Amino acid sequence: MLEIIPVSRTTLYRMEKAGKFPKSTYISPNRRVWYEDQIVAWQNAVDEFDPHRARGKGRRRRSD
Repeated sequence: MLEIIPVSRTTLYRMEKAGKFPKSTYISPNRRVWYEDQIVAWQNAVDEFDPHRARGKGRRRRSD
């Protein structure tokens, strides 16, 4: 998941706990997974909220 969503593991878990990211499901004691359709829906919702948001640390906003 951390390869898809460019945040730290701690940030991801904090977002999940705060309800700002879909909940994970444990498939074994040390393995958690997220459902792809929920992640895609979350990404689409974030993009709809601010389609011109800066992505990543140090990046600049694109001028259209």
